[in-house]
Amino acid sequence: MSKRVSLGRRRIWQAALAPLALSVLAACDKATPGASPEVKFNAVDITGAAYARQFKLNDVDGHPRSLAEFQGKVVFVFFGFTQCPDVCPTTMADLAEVRRRLGPDGERLQGVFITIDPERDTPDVLKAYLQAMDPGFVGLRGSLAETEAASREFKVFYQKVPTQAGQYTMDHTAGAFVFDPAGQVRLFVRYGLGAEALTADIKALLAQAPAPKPSA
Repeated sequence: MSKRVSLGRRRIWQAALAPLALSVLAACDKATPGASPEVKFNAVDITGAAYARQFKLNDVDGHPRSLAEFQGKVVFVFFGFTQCPDVCPTTMADLAEVRRRLGPDGERLQGVFITIDPERDTPDVLKAYLQAMDPGFVGLRGSLAETEAASREFKVFYQKVPTQAGQYTMDHTAGAFVFDPAGQVRLFVRYGLGAEALTADIKALLAQAPAPKPSA
């Protein structure tokens, strides 16, 4: 990769992350009903943010899915693509490890993977990718326009980057969003936080809502 391209990507990343940084500062300045100021999260606390409020995309079986249907669970939303060499598989593997560490409470943590590359991430490709990570993960995809709309709502950056032989890879925001059981966005998880720190944050959010009663 040339120095010119590297510098160009660095500028793109800085521009993409600037709105998120400003939103984080704004969110931290506001008192939000239901927030627990005594909890010190390892991830970035974005409680009260006026973005990342919803998504409406189809799953790998063609069924429409939305954030509202996961209320009662902590939801981890990540935008990525299946041909990602490191960030995406590492992030989802960490989330699978968190579910394992939570034991029975792992069922109260929902992983949602939204592809930013629907042209190559067909339903079958996306399904196989997530099944290998954790069968409980939900994969979502939309048209190019629907993907762009979802990324705008979450302030997620992504861009095709040409490679050799006419192929391409994707640059994208390397972070995830965590919603509490009430469906409110609470955390932005930077890449590399790790399973141990993320587990502690998820436990703190789960503790803010009673566990569902077992069915008779």
